[in-house]
Amino acid sequence: MINKTKSSNQIIIGILTAPLIIFMVWGNVNVEAQQIANYKLTPNDLIDFQVSGEPDLASVIRIAADGTAIFPLIGSLKVGGHSIPETTGLVTAKLKDGYLGQPQVNITVHSYAKKFFTVLGQVKNPGAYDFQGLDQITLLEAVGMAGGYTKTANASSVVVKRQDAGHEQVIKLNATRMARSNDSAAFMIKPGDIITVKEALF
Repeated sequence: MINKTKSSNQIIIGILTAPLIIFMVWGNVNVEAQQIANYKLTPNDLIDFQVSGEPDLASVIRIAADGTAIFPLIGSLKVGGHSIPETTGLVTAKLKDGYLGQPQVNITVHSYAKKFFTVLGQVKNPGAYDFQGLDQITLLEAVGMAGGYTKTANASSVVVKRQDAGHEQVIKLNATRMARSNDSAAFMIKPGDIITVKEALF
């Protein structure tokens, strides 16, 4: 005999939870779309370039070390440090200037360049580690990638050296406090960071 009450409850629960699931999925899509829109192009990124109605212009373009990329018709253009929407606007403006009337430009990231950070000092596997594109890595995750702390590590004394506009920043952090407060997202690793975990003094 079928339990009608149980079946009805399952249907009601399904109806109530479906909008929540859709909201969560839509929220994740929106976050990812925002991350893609905010991403700044860097050297060795590959981008797909297309112009509606102009199939001969379609190409995959690598961004050079100086941040420039060579586009069909318009040639070299500095796009490093610009987002995809910004780059699309720059290219569209150049194409309008004597090449195409109302170009519909579409640019997407074909593949992201690898970026590196280094973990030194009192970790089990010191060395350089890579991440790509939209990847976001916290300090604690970086230490985890390096195998975690050694027995003599002082997690309360971590130093990060970072290049910012040609100037070196030295940032002192307390990873022990981060782990206890679940505040690891407060410090995100950037490409080129050098992380050093100090040794405990006994």
